[in-house]
Amino acid sequence: MINKDLIEILACPQCKGAVKLQDEHGILCEKCNLLYEIKDGIPIMLVDRAKRLDDKSPSQ
Repeated sequence: MINKDLIEILACPQCKGAVKLQDEHGILCEKCNLLYEIKDGIPIMLVDRAKRLDDKSPSQ
């Protein structure tokens, strides 16, 4: 699991905006709609490795 203090200081490399922990496998930038993978407890904060989430996803 990733340290929550780390999430607070991370920023999206694309827009420089805030990110939030989506689940134990990813960090989400809601502004860019990008999900950055967490692998072995390390966030992979590379735009070209991020997964673009579908804008048509159902609301929670």
